[in-house]
Amino acid sequence: MSAAANFADRLWQAVDEKRSRACVGLDARLERIPSFLCEETDSAAECLLAFNRQIIEAVAEHVVAAKPQVAFYEMYGPAGVAAFAETCRCAKQHGLVVIADVKRGDIGSTAAAYARAYLGPADEQGRAAFDVDAVTINPYLGSDSVEPFLAEAQASGKGLFVLVKTSNKSSAEIQELQASGKPVYEHVAKLVSKWAQRLPGRRGYSGVGAVVGATFPEQAAALRKLLPGVPFLVPGYGAQGGSAQDVACCFDEDGYGAIVNSSRGIIFAYEGAQWEERQFAEAAAAAARRMKQEINAALGR
Repeated sequence: MSAAANFADRLWQAVDEKRSRACVGLDARLERIPSFLCEETDSAAECLLAFNRQIIEAVAEHVVAAKPQVAFYEMYGPAGVAAFAETCRCAKQHGLVVIADVKRGDIGSTAAAYARAYLGPADEQGRAAFDVDAVTINPYLGSDSVEPFLAEAQASGKGLFVLVKTSNKSSAEIQELQASGKPVYEHVAKLVSKWAQRLPGRRGYSGVGAVVGATFPEQAAALRKLLPGVPFLVPGYGAQGGSAQDVACCFDEDGYGAIVNSSRGIIFAYEGAQWEERQFAEAAAAAARRMKQEINAALGR
């Protein structure tokens, strides 16, 4: 499959190969990383990267994607951004689809610069600055904040996940406000449906996806009906309270249509009573395997 093939086609290929619909969120927090790793490295950024490398290697057979949240790296300045970039490269080397969780949302030349940084081209060779397959974006500035990302994704075969109904409790303050008799998130979904037509794939799904939280299963079920052919990135599983039964509504009858993210529940699984600090990677692998199995069971797969 060529590098410019549709993002969703590549994502479902990974689902087929691994029989998994799980995504690991690489939201490493220094205060929760095993202390011995920090003692063995010279800086916060090096500690993050050492932790991520072992997590990626441990979970790669059980998850289809990795989703590093850039804020946890940017806080450490240039060295942290370098650790983010290397984390993305490491995940790609281990065969994972990489979703940069950057939630960019701006207009004009600024949006275009963000799009080129993550989707390319950003250099003379046509490469993006970061080796990722998709990004998360915030659509609340309107279509002109999304258009540059659509254009770059169309050229590169990469993907977008647009925030529609997020997993945090206070999302209702804005996303569930009524406008013309419908909640705001449904109006956003209508726009996503239109944007998705720009990036059609061979397997019936677009390269334009939606972020839909596991913590709102009723709304997620409604959005699945409103957005056929739009892949969902589903946060909120595990530590935020979402279960395999909650996310089942995000999939189509063939078991496609979504990937489900867990961050803390996987990468900090070693904090459970049965694990030692030096078993953090083993604990992550066990948590990822269990998540994969629970979702497959909920889907009857």
